[in-house]
Amino acid sequence: MIGSLRLRLFLVLFGATGIVWIAAVMWIYTSSQRELEHVLDARLQEAARMVVSLVGNMEGRVPEALPDVPAAPATPGNYERQLSCQVWSVQGRLIARSGGAPEQSLSDQGAGFSERQIDGETWRIYATEDAARGFRVLVGDRLGLRERLVADLIKGLLWPALLIAPLLGLLIWISVGRGLRPLQAIASDLVGRDADDMRPVDASRTPSEVMPLARALNALFDKVALARRHEREITAFAAHELRSPLTGLKTQAQVALATTDPAVARAALQQILVAVDRATRLVRQLLTLARLDAQAGTDDHGSVAIRPLIDEVARMTPRPAGVAVVIDDDLAGADWRGNRECLELAIRNLHENAIQHMPGGGEVRWRAGASPRSVVIEDSGPGVPEDELPKLGQRFFRGRNKSAIGSGLGLTIAALALERTGAELQFGNRPDRRGFRAEIVLRRTV
Repeated sequence: MIGSLRLRLFLVLFGATGIVWIAAVMWIYTSSQRELEHVLDARLQEAARMVVSLVGNMEGRVPEALPDVPAAPATPGNYERQLSCQVWSVQGRLIARSGGAPEQSLSDQGAGFSERQIDGETWRIYATEDAARGFRVLVGDRLGLRERLVADLIKGLLWPALLIAPLLGLLIWISVGRGLRPLQAIASDLVGRDADDMRPVDASRTPSEVMPLARALNALFDKVALARRHEREITAFAAHELRSPLTGLKTQAQVALATTDPAVARAALQQILVAVDRATRLVRQLLTLARLDAQAGTDDHGSVAIRPLIDEVARMTPRPAGVAVVIDDDLAGADWRGNRECLELAIRNLHENAIQHMPGGGEVRWRAGASPRSVVIEDSGPGVPEDELPKLGQRFFRGRNKSAIGSGLGLTIAALALERTGAELQFGNRPDRRGFRAEIVLRRTV
């Protein structure tokens, strides 16, 4: 496994270039061999016709013998003596031959092209004859010389390639290095940062191939910055909000210890219980919010019966005297596909929020929404001012009609839990303006 991206790209590019070059050489070899055979065959025909014309111009019949053409001295690598010619009588007598041509007949076949083994060499021969004058002409060349011609042509292509290969490799190595500079620039930028620096990566000069990486890093920085901001908000809010109930606990405990009046001591103990309930609920909500922030999503989806879930939450949630909880029968057949834990968390926080905003008594009603995939909770409390409706769901926002023990996290937790299971939370006041309503809408089925 090659660990270096630069080396990997270099090997891929250099190997691809080599493959293309070899394929080109093979194609040139095949096409050159085919074209060369065509040209040399045409030359054999032309040479045979020329000899026939020369011999045919002699007066009378062809003589018994013609003087042989003296052989030229052989020169290594020279192709001048490639062709050999023989003139035979139709009776099978050798009349003449060129220098270097064998004494035996080049071909025993009739007119046209043929191949024959002579003294261990393969010859390509073209034969033609003049029946009227009684002779036939054979012109041939060695196939080995043809193959040497093609081989010399390929060598002429390969040698420059072998000489250029190091230079080509150097250019590819330098080009790959220059192409990877944007990645090196991003890496240098990240190495030079401290842990709190969440600035986006500069992608203004980033190539399109590296742009997805830069965008992914910037998105990750945004998520980390948001998570750290939430963490700081939770920590700061917890430190601020817990100070009040803890101070109240200490004060009421001191009052209970210092007084001798049973009524005052009882009242102080009652206030201690209220402070403990507020601190307990705040800690529980902070832990729930932290857990939801750390949970990107959930795949644990199943069929959830909404009516029994609401019944269970209503039964387990304490409520002051005078507060009535009504669950309409039209929820009996509501079965959703989602995560039960997230749905229960959202329903419990919405239910607690409704109860806390009716200290003087009232009614909390659960009913089916306009569609089979929606559930509505309504209360008869004071409602929410219209200018505060867009702010509902923000962390730690409590508004003007806040409850005594609220922390501004209930609706935030409900909205976040529903988001994890593919639903959303919609807020508004009741049409008759006699309370607040929240609607759970399932946006997708799993």
